[in-house]
Amino acid sequence: MNREVINPKELPAVNATYSQAIKAAGLVFVAGQIGINPATGQLISSDIADQARQAIENTATILKAAGSSLGNVVSTTLYLTQFDQLGRVNAVYAEYFPQAGPAKLACGVNALYGGARFEIQAIAVV
Repeated sequence: MNREVINPKELPAVNATYSQAIKAAGLVFVAGQIGINPATGQLISSDIADQARQAIENTATILKAAGSSLGNVVSTTLYLTQFDQLGRVNAVYAEYFPQAGPAKLACGVNALYGGARFEIQAIAVV
């Protein structure tokens, strides 16, 4: 099986333990994305909705680099440190996946990297 590493230059570099995405067998497996502002390398803000929007934008950047798009996403996993904010996150999510969205799992977690409040992981077809 051929396997291609996807690390777009538009996003901050990742450490050597993972890749932003792996493209294999007609699919793109996007690593968890938090709301990092690509220009600063810092969280976009402390607001979970802002973080969700930026994390989805970062996911879109990765998918584009892999020859795919948000419209080709088949599955997402959402992680929230405050699960009672899922309604706010879903409102942002619906802006990007308005109808017949991908399969989705949302779960509450104790903590995320760098103090993030939201993280998204995605799988898309190419």
